[in-house]
Amino acid sequence: MMGRITPMVKNLLLINIAVYILTSVIHTPLSNLITNYGALRYLNSQWFLPFQVITYMFMHGGFWHIASNMLGLFFLAPLLEQVWGPKKFLIYYMACGIGAGILYAGAGSVESMYVNKNINSYLSIEHPTPQQYNDVVDILDRHADNYINIPGLRDLYYDYSEQGASQSNFERDSKRIMFKVSEVYKASRDRFQLIGASGAIFGIILAFGMMFPNLELMLLFPPIPIKAKYFALMYGAYELFRGVNQSPGDNVAHFAHIAGMIVGFIILRQWKKQHGSFY
Repeated sequence: MMGRITPMVKNLLLINIAVYILTSVIHTPLSNLITNYGALRYLNSQWFLPFQVITYMFMHGGFWHIASNMLGLFFLAPLLEQVWGPKKFLIYYMACGIGAGILYAGAGSVESMYVNKNINSYLSIEHPTPQQYNDVVDILDRHADNYINIPGLRDLYYDYSEQGASQSNFERDSKRIMFKVSEVYKASRDRFQLIGASGAIFGIILAFGMMFPNLELMLLFPPIPIKAKYFALMYGAYELFRGVNQSPGDNVAHFAHIAGMIVGFIILRQWKKQHGSFY
């Protein structure tokens, strides 16, 4: 099996494994430095640095994280490199990973600005009403649920809207809570880190499915054959479903995986226009 591996895929495997060992197995001051500055932050974070859109691709959070990504690279990528050549393959791989990171981190930045704008707007209201407070809490539920865990956040609305407590007390308590929400949310978003080659790997999965649609692959779980085009569709649909229905505690960036596929699709369509059919 090792005889089929291609040069660029081999280099990418070695780099990813080396970085994983350096950051997750061998703990040194350099390990902490790479972890703190190499992971991708949201684009509007004070910790964001431009080179992170590249370095985050070579960092992984645990054994199964790197194992799943490297298995995808090992089994699917060599055939693509044989068809495209090392240079074109590397361009595609890096573009999918960088594009996925920028799209995901950029979307997260826009979302955080939207949430912060609504929080600040509420805090600027001189005499806010329970309904205005509840409207902001609804926004937090939709866009910040994974970042904010403050007891009584929703209860305040019911306490004052149904029990008829004084307006002055409501204004005081609601602004105190919303100010705390603002601090917690900003701090949590600033600490956000995206790592892993998944965006690039999902670009690889898409390319494999488009270029070799009828080639049968053998799944590991369950051990059944499946055509490459259905394999890519299955993975894409699964990630979309998990992203839309993300459960609490799920720290997988499902939409970053989808973003890798989107970038890959755009690249492949452009190459097809320039050079004709490639599959």
